[in-house]
Amino acid sequence: MAITVKLDRMLLERGMSLTELSERVGVTIANLSILKTGKAKAIRFSTLEAICRELDCQPGDILFYEPDL
Repeated sequence: MAITVKLDRMLLERGMSLTELSERVGVTIANLSILKTGKAKAIRFSTLEAICRELDCQPGDILFYEPDL
């Protein structure tokens, strides 16, 4: 997949657990885990906005484009 998610890195940098992020943004741990492992096919802008708000980051800090080789 050309888009990769670096949510785990951002959580580590912020010292926050997936459980804590889940509680703060109102998204289930299961759904955040799917996003974190790169298995998500889509993300709502409202979810992305909430994640960025709680992690104090920009979308580009957690979403990366990597061309398929």
